[in-house]
Order: sequence, then C-alpha cells, then structure tokens
Amino acid sequence: MEELAVFILAGGKSTRMGRDKAFLQLGNETLLSRSLKLAHAVSERVSIVGDAKKFAAFAPVVKDVYRDCGPLGGIHAALTATSAELNLMLAVDLPFLQPDLLEYVIGQAKKSDAMVTVPRAGGGFQPLCAAYRRDFRNLADDALRNRKNKIDLLFAKIEPRIIGEEELSRAEFSPEIFRNLNTPEDLQEALARIDHRL
Repeated sequence: MEELAVFILAGGKSTRMGRDKAFLQLGNETLLSRSLKLAHAVSERVSIVGDAKKFAAFAPVVKDVYRDCGPLGGIHAALTATSAELNLMLAVDLPFLQPDLLEYVIGQAKKSDAMVTVPRAGGGFQPLCAAYRRDFRNLADDALRNRKNKIDLLFAKIEPRIIGEEELSRAEFSPEIFRNLNTPEDLQEALARIDHRL
C-alpha cells in the first residue's frame, strides 16, 4: 500500500465570505469538521494547512513557508512537511465532495507515475481536490520564489494524470461535486441543497 497523507487547505482569507469559511455551519457541522471526516475516510494521516492558533485543537497543523501566496503556498507547505509519497490536497470549502470521489482520485494516482493526478471539470482543473507526489514541491518552490502563484501554470510543465469530465461522468460523478463556497450567496445555495437532500 503506497503511503498517503491528506491535507486540508484552510489558510485562505475568506475575504468574499466575510468570515472564516472553515467554521461556517453547514447542516449540523462546520465545513472544517465535514472536511476532516471526509479526509479520515481515506487516510489516518490528516493535517490542516493554516493557522495553528485556530486549528491545533482539531488536527496537526502545517504552516505556510511562503505566506500569503494562495493555494499554491498551502500545497508547497504540505509537500514540504509530508513524509508520504502521495498527498491528497482538499480545500476546506468543497462541501459536496464524497469519499468515493477521493478514493477514485487516489486509485488513479496510484496507477500512474504522474506527479499530479487532477480532475478537470466545470471548465477547469480542480487542483484543490487532487493528488500530488512529493516531488511537486520543487516546482512549487521555484514558482513561489518567482512570485508565480498560479497552480495551473505548473501543470503545463509536467504531464499530469487528468481525470476529465467524460471519465468522471462514466464513474458517475457530477461536476457539481467540485462546487466551492466563496460568498454568502454560495453558502445559502449550499444550505438549500443540503436541506433538500435531508
């Protein structure tokens, strides 16, 4: 069994939401508790990338090496801290993810030598629900040193294993599963969807 660690990226500023997304209540749990439960469904090795003051009570915390560099800074911090070869990155604000999708991404990553295994849906890559091999940290480090913080640009330098929409559809995953929460309106919509399911 290949080593696997899961990192929940919770270091964002939540500017558009107006309050910390990690602690937003969705149904009977916070986005953070939902993400932790999801991560623990696929690995015992779960850490949070973010502020230790906020998150140390919930799981081991990894701090950014390059501060205020967005998600790439979080991925770099995780890959710098990890001892696992394969590392699943999850944004804290993806409330519709399910364990079977994570298992699918991990399964595809284990079958591939690609440095990154990433879904592509809704018109773009989903780098915050993707599996990264540890070596990706070197690429991330170079990019961050040069203040190039866009993750997608790095995918052009490697050959990622892309899980496209057709493949996701065959595996019975909807692109909606990657919908994230950025604004209070997104939150209200998510609450309505979850209430509708109950």
